[in-house]
Amino acid sequence: MKHWVWMSVSAMALAGNVAFASEELAKAKNCTTCHSTTARLVGPSLKEISARYAKQENIEDKLTQRVLKGGGGVWGVVPMPANAQVSEAEARALVKWIMTQK
Repeated sequence: MKHWVWMSVSAMALAGNVAFASEELAKAKNCTTCHSTTARLVGPSLKEISARYAKQENIEDKLTQRVLKGGGGVWGVVPMPANAQVSEAEARALVKWIMTQK
């Protein structure tokens, strides 16, 4: 197999594993310190986030940036801090998983 094909296959497999392990990834990246699937903690529940943004176009990009850079004023007075320990691929996988929570 050519080297570039092997690298592409490996990258897709790695990206698939990041997306597949989203619940574990959320725990590993400390998302669950502030967010629960069903109840408000410091921030909104994952189900609340999914419901609020379900019909918005291109929301994945916006929420990925919010995970990475943080933000405030959307869900109340407590701002969401930036998450330097989360890569863009991990943030995107987390957002995709969050948006499946119903």
